[in-house]
Amino acid sequence: MSFFSELTLQYIAGEWRPGSGSWDIIDFDPYSGDKLAAVTVATVEEVDQAFRASERAQPAWADCGGYARRVVFERVIRMIDDREQELRDAIIREAGSTHIKAELELQLAKEFLRESIALAMRPTARILPSLTDGKENHLHCVPVGVVAVVSPFNFPFLLSIKSVAAALALGNGVVLKPHQTTPITGGTLLAHLFEEAGLPPGVLNVVITDIAEVGDILLEHPVPKVISFTGSDRTGRHVATVATANFKRPIMELGGNSALIVLDDADIDYAVDATVFSRFVNQGQACMAANRILVQRGVAEEFTDKFVARVRALKVGDPKDPATQIGPLINSSQAEAVTAAADQALREGATALLRGRTDGCLVEPTILTDVPTQSAVLRQDIFGPVAILLPFDEVQDAVRITNDTPYGLGGAVHTADIQRGLAIARQVDTGMFHINDGTVHDEPIVPFGGEQNSGMGRLNGDAMVEAFTTQRWISVQHGRSSFPF
Repeated sequence: MSFFSELTLQYIAGEWRPGSGSWDIIDFDPYSGDKLAAVTVATVEEVDQAFRASERAQPAWADCGGYARRVVFERVIRMIDDREQELRDAIIREAGSTHIKAELELQLAKEFLRESIALAMRPTARILPSLTDGKENHLHCVPVGVVAVVSPFNFPFLLSIKSVAAALALGNGVVLKPHQTTPITGGTLLAHLFEEAGLPPGVLNVVITDIAEVGDILLEHPVPKVISFTGSDRTGRHVATVATANFKRPIMELGGNSALIVLDDADIDYAVDATVFSRFVNQGQACMAANRILVQRGVAEEFTDKFVARVRALKVGDPKDPATQIGPLINSSQAEAVTAAADQALREGATALLRGRTDGCLVEPTILTDVPTQSAVLRQDIFGPVAILLPFDEVQDAVRITNDTPYGLGGAVHTADIQRGLAIARQVDTGMFHINDGTVHDEPIVPFGGEQNSGMGRLNGDAMVEAFTTQRWISVQHGRSSFPF
């Protein structure tokens, strides 16, 4: 089927229908600029209908049990396998993803679906001891009800699947709002797959809209109990404020400003490989990307020469070409913002070891060094192919520089001494840290999330249960209880 002609509708209560807003979201190919689709936005009324549909359908979905829910996820996995090339091509066209990134996204999406099968089959109750003789304390994990998921553009299919599948597996209903630039691969494509897999109508709803049309209705509506948001910390701050003011649980996966540290005993060639991938995967549009590369002075010259040579050789261009390693940023606004950040650093005194050109949404890699310590570029989430090289002398200098940011998502260190690496990892204020590896990792059973401006809460594994269920205490008294009066 042609995703960009057939999935340009809202999906509400098991029906495909056009939005009734007064304007369209235009879906563009970020490389060619071609129009892929036009979607008439959903209104406040249609968002309400989506939440109400999910509210009505959720109890039966929860009651059908883990075995029945498991079958749906197994079918979705088979469909992804059967249609992998078609799905990959859609992600490439809509998100500007390279072949490598699109394939990685699909593989990870299947792993998260497999973990959702495990979530569906988890025990939902246990018995705890009591202070009182003859009493049983039953602790039940029950679905929260309905979850609102707001997903980003950079890994649209994966990061929508991640929260949607876990919430569904645990018996919840879901209303998904994908990012406006990826409404198909981050939104209606999921609805299509789950519909074909047999998900009951109304359990999952997808609304394509914009805050300009619906305001904060997704956050303020009385039905959803959890808001799972992935995006920028600026928007996330607003989402969290409104959600908590309405007694909703916010799960926030926000930006990052990761550092990759190279110590003087590291395998330099391997460290260069890890750094190139960590900085430039998906054109740098990854919250875990290594913005800052910290290199101990004893190996700084060798590392820098090899790193610059590797980056200079990266192929920039059409993401439909399997050889392309860096494709376009999501839109011209993002390209302009990344270019402006690099220009500002240069005006402040930074040196460009490599200065890439900007042509529309294509931004070639830039490598900066000698960046002044007060430069804003050192503390922001650069969502594009700009790398900053920072030399340091002592290990404590690296720790201090790494922590000098309002973010705390991830990071990495390269060293021949694992204990040295562990000592650094324990001092870095991030939710995730990797020794002798890259900074970009996500595994279905390992808690994912950050500190400071990088988010609130965790996803994956046991954290999914905490995010999308609530606990209910039911006690049973065998025999008679005594009361003080």
